Amino acid sequence: MMYTMNPIGVIYSPFTDKAQTPIQPTRSQAAGTVNVYPAFADGLKGLEGFSHIILLYVFHQSVGFSLMAKPFLDDQLHGLFATRHPCRPNPIGLSIVQLLARHGNILEIGGVDVLDGTPLLDIKPYVPDFDLRSDVKTGWYERRSKE
Repeated sequence: MMYTMNPIGVIYSPFTDKAQTPIQPTRSQAAGTVNVYPAFADGLKGLEGFSHIILLYVFHQSVGFSLMAKPFLDDQLHGLFATRHPCRPNPIGLSIVQLLARHGNILEIGGVDVLDGTPLLDIKPYVPDFDLRSDVKTGWYERRSKE
């Protein structure tokens, strides 16, 4: 089965170099903008009522992948799907960012952690009742987060 996805917009950030891009939105203080293409602007109605949004995007500068990866926060190899490494079979990224303002089809966001010019695939509102989990295990990261 084949799927084709087309961007609905572009994410703009101050980051033009992968090496200087924050590894997660919670580690970023940077502001950015999301330019949703005008054809999709009606789909933003009501989004301004949410403080945070989930952005799904393409890791457009990632090339290839390996099923074993060394995450940024560890020095050990792990299975790719046990990491958030950007080089993946389907280079899809996910970030939860703060929605600061909406001006028509332009969204001002905080906590951006993507490269400038990243193609946007989708936007979803962050809803704690649906998205927040308290009964979690964090695998290999649990050991690293305590160091």
